[in-house]
Amino acid sequence: MALSRDWIGARASVVLTLLVGVLSVVTGIANIGVGSGADFQLLGVAVPGVVRQITAFTGTLTGFVLLLSAYGLQRRLRAAWYSTLVLFPVTAAQGVLQSSQLSFPLIALSGLALVVVGINTRSFDRELSLTTAQIASLAALGGAQAYGTAGAFALREEFRDVSTLLDAFYFSLVTGSTVGYGDITPISAVGKLFALSVLLVTVSSFAVVLGVVFTPLIEARLSKALGYMTEEQLEILENHVLVLGFGDLTEPILEELTDKADVLVVVPDEERARRLSERGYTVLTDDPSDEEAQYRGKVEVAQAVVAATNNDAEDALTILTARQLNPGVTIVAAATQRENVNKLKRAGADTVISPAALGAHFLAESALGGRSAETLEHRLLHAEGDDEMEAVAEAVDEASPDASAAETAGGSDGDSVDDGSGLGGDESPGDDGRKA
Repeated sequence: MALSRDWIGARASVVLTLLVGVLSVVTGIANIGVGSGADFQLLGVAVPGVVRQITAFTGTLTGFVLLLSAYGLQRRLRAAWYSTLVLFPVTAAQGVLQSSQLSFPLIALSGLALVVVGINTRSFDRELSLTTAQIASLAALGGAQAYGTAGAFALREEFRDVSTLLDAFYFSLVTGSTVGYGDITPISAVGKLFALSVLLVTVSSFAVVLGVVFTPLIEARLSKALGYMTEEQLEILENHVLVLGFGDLTEPILEELTDKADVLVVVPDEERARRLSERGYTVLTDDPSDEEAQYRGKVEVAQAVVAATNNDAEDALTILTARQLNPGVTIVAAATQRENVNKLKRAGADTVISPAALGAHFLAESALGGRSAETLEHRLLHAEGDDEMEAVAEAVDEASPDASAAETAGGSDGDSVDDGSGLGGDESPGDDGRKA
């Protein structure tokens, strides 16, 4: 399941869209310089060389649009999903018409991306919602360009080399972007006054749009510095391990998981979140037991949940919430007090371990002359592969002969709990987890 999600999930859709966009840009740039007079054969049909130039130019533009679509897919926008489904056949057709060595990877990758993105239709369900500032800035930019184009065309007699709408639009865009090639210039006082007005209006509109675009990026940097995650970062999470809360075991757990899976830590303390973020961990600052916090942490698509704080009561509430939001997720927990093992199990945890009881058992064995505890710890921490882990498990049974008996006696209902202590199994709820 994890492998299939990695290859055909939402994240794969974003990566493939990004790759198709980059390849389309590279292929287009490589073919723009092809001579327009060099005709070529395509499936037995003679195609003018100018078609290759046109498709190379448009293919480059299509690639840039796909890069924007990849960003939209990262935010799980439905509009971006529709645009990619339309653009992938376009890039494939452009690759066919360009007929270069780079075209074949572009065609193949476009087809693969179309399939992967198409089957992830449910992953991209977020509607595009623009803020009032974004709508106003885009409207201002469009209005400014329309004003410059219409005015320059109407006053074309007052300008040098303006005779068509394309010339007028070119003048407006070049002026607004402050490029100013100087090939189109006013030749009268009226033309100069109009050019000044176009300069003020279009440059201001470009500045506003850039401000609206870069403000979220700046906020993202500030959020990371303060230990917060942005919505864009949260939206792409999938098949990750959700570590809820912070306790004595959290950092060792993170060290074990970092190289094996994507991990998101949910902690309520801002200072601790900032420190974890500085160390490279992905952190969400929120109440780990809160339903909204776990929903933002994408618990519904997580592969596992870990609750290992120093407060068993908070862990129980956290486990109850996670189990409600995702009944099929694997939940593991650590019990600070051994008598709470069964309570956490009943709250919904699949596996509950009591680190204190486990450590106490091995320390006691070592104090009484046993030498297997340290060796067993070393084998457990450095075990690799299923066979070696199975051998370690057998060694645990040999080191704790009472564990199997206790589990058999207390686990006849098939719901035994390995609390990691090696001293007992699943005690009945009636004695509150304590042996008589």
